[in-house]
Amino acid sequence: MNAVALPAHTLSGIDLAAALRAGIYRLISREETINKINVFPVADGDTGTNLALTLQAVLLVLRASPDAHAGQTLTRVADAALDGARGNSGAILAQFLLGLGDRAGHLAELSVEAFADAVSGGASYARESLAEPREGTILTVLTDFAAAVAREVRERGVCDFPSLFRTALATAQRSLKATREQLEALRRANVVDAGALGFVELVAGMSDYLDTGIAPADDAPIELVHDEQSAAGQEEDLEYRYCTECMITGDSIDRRKLREQASSLGASLVVAGTHRKVRLHLHLNEPSLLFELAARHGAVSGEKADDMQRQQEMAHHESRRHVAVVTDSAADLPDSVMEALDIHMVPVRVHFGTHSYLDKISLSPEQFFHELATNPQHPKTSLPPPGDFRRAFEFLGSHYQAVVYVGLTSRVSGTFQSAETAAGRARTRAQIVTVDSGTATLGQGLIAMRAAEVAAAGGDAEAVRDAAIAARRRTRTWGCLVTLEYAVRGGRVPRWVKTLADLLQLTPIIAVHADGSVGIGGVLFGRASPYARFGRFLRRRLDPGKRWRIGVAHANAPDAALLVRDAVVAGLTETDVLPVIPLGTALGVHGGPGCVVVAVQEMDWPPAREDQARARDLPRHTRK
Repeated sequence: MNAVALPAHTLSGIDLAAALRAGIYRLISREETINKINVFPVADGDTGTNLALTLQAVLLVLRASPDAHAGQTLTRVADAALDGARGNSGAILAQFLLGLGDRAGHLAELSVEAFADAVSGGASYARESLAEPREGTILTVLTDFAAAVAREVRERGVCDFPSLFRTALATAQRSLKATREQLEALRRANVVDAGALGFVELVAGMSDYLDTGIAPADDAPIELVHDEQSAAGQEEDLEYRYCTECMITGDSIDRRKLREQASSLGASLVVAGTHRKVRLHLHLNEPSLLFELAARHGAVSGEKADDMQRQQEMAHHESRRHVAVVTDSAADLPDSVMEALDIHMVPVRVHFGTHSYLDKISLSPEQFFHELATNPQHPKTSLPPPGDFRRAFEFLGSHYQAVVYVGLTSRVSGTFQSAETAAGRARTRAQIVTVDSGTATLGQGLIAMRAAEVAAAGGDAEAVRDAAIAARRRTRTWGCLVTLEYAVRGGRVPRWVKTLADLLQLTPIIAVHADGSVGIGGVLFGRASPYARFGRFLRRRLDPGKRWRIGVAHANAPDAALLVRDAVVAGLTETDVLPVIPLGTALGVHGGPGCVVVAVQEMDWPPAREDQARARDLPRHTRK
C-alpha cells in the first residue's frame, strides 16, 4: 500500500485514479459475496463477477498510463468500462461513468462543485439507459448518492472530498439497506440488491483512500473475501433464458430507435454508450434476434449470451456437488445430459463472412449446416477469448470449491491454450484445473460427461481430473465423410485428394488419433450403403466382452445416424447408448452435410491410483 498526502478541495487525475483503484480493489475482493446475494432480476449468481470484470477493464487503463488531467482520466475510465461492461449492473455502471466523463471531461482538476455536477449527470445517464427503470436496484442507490453529493455541496457548503465522500457514502449505505424492502424478490430472500452493494463497495473503497491517502500498489494482489453463505434466492423457471450482450460501433447510432426496437424482444434492456459506440444488454430467448437487430445499427462485436437457467442451477448446487465441470462448444452431448450433470459450456465463434455467431447459442447445428450448404462463403471458427473463459471460471469459482475444464484437443485449436491463460489470470479462491481432452466433438463430450459424473458423486478436484484423464485413454472418435468437398473448402484436404477419392469411389473415415491430431482412420471402398458399412467398420473394433458408452451425431442426416448406431451396437451386450444428436461445428465444418460421427468410451474403469500413474505424462494445467 502507498500513502500520499491528499489535497482536500480538488482532485487531479492522479488522485482520482488512486481513489478509483482503491474502490475497484475493494469491490473485486467482495465478488463472491455479491454473487451470493444476486437474486434480481434473476437469481443467477453472477453480478459480482460481472461488476468485477467491468472494473478490471478500468483497472488496466488506470495502471497503463496515469494521466494528471482529471477529466481525461474520467473519459478514459468511462470508455474502458463501456468496453468491458458485463451484465445488467456492469452496463448501468458504465453508463454512470460515461455521464461523469461527459460532464467533467474538460476539467484538469475536479472541485467538489464539479464533482457534484458530474455525478448528477452520471445518475441521469444511468437512468436514461434503461427501458424500464426499477427502484430498489443499483439505479436507486446511484441516484441517492448523487443527490447526497449535491446536497452536501450546494446546501451545506461542504468543500473537501473526504468529508463529502463520508457523508454521501453513509447515504448510499442507507439507500442500499432500504433496497431489501423495495423489491419483492429481495424481501423474500432477505438480501439487499447485489448491483447496489457493488456500487457501495466501490464508493467505500474510494472514501477510505480519500481519508487515509493509502492506495493499493499497481502490482498488489487482490485478496478475495470468502463467503460461506449459500446463494440467496431459489431456482425458478425463467421467462427469458439468455442474458445477451454485444457492442455496436458506427458513425451515428440512433439509441432511441435501438431501444424501441429491442424492447419488444425481451426484458432488462440496457442501452449504454454514445452515438458512436453502444453496449446493448437484454434478456431474451433467442440471442440471434438481438445480434441481428444490432447489425442493422452498426458493426457488431463482443457477442455474449449467458444461459441464466443453467447459471441458476449452478448457483444453487450446494446439496449436489463441490466441483464444476466446464467444456467448450466443440464438445457434443445431448442437452439432457448437459443439464442433468450441470456441465457448463463456453461457446466458440462461428463466422460466415462478416456475420458472426455464438456456436450452439445464436446458431443451432441445423442452422449451421443449412448455411454451410447454401452460403458461398465457407465458415471459419475462432476460439473463445480468454475473457470468456475467465468469466466462466470466476463465476463458478464463487459458487464451487473447484472448477475442472475439459477442452478441445490442443493439436487442432488454440482453444485449450486460451482456457489455460484464463485459468492463470482468474481471481478466485477456487482451484482451477484444465484437462486437454485430446479429442473433439462427441469424444470430448463423453470425457466431460465422465468427469461430471464423478463430480456429481461427490468427487474432489483431483478425482474429477483423474476421471477425465482416465476417460481420455478410453475414448475413441471416428467420422464418416460422404464427401470431401467441405474439407477442401476449408483447406484441410487438397483438391487432388478429393478428385482421387471420387475417381476410386472411396468413402474416407476420419479419426482422432492418440496424440490428439485428426486424420484419416480408414476408408470404405465404394459409395454404396456407406453408413451401415461405417457402423460395421466400428463394430469390428469393439470388444463385445467390455462395457461401452456410445454417442452418435449427424450433420442433417438423422436416418443415416440411426443406421450407423444400429450397426455399431449389434452384438454388444452391455452398452450405454446416448440419444442421437445433431453434430456440432468442430468436425461438422469439415465433414459437411451427411457426415456422421461416432464416439465410444470403454466403461470398465481401473482403480484411481492406476489412472493417476498412467496420467503423469499427460498435459494439464492446475491453478490453486
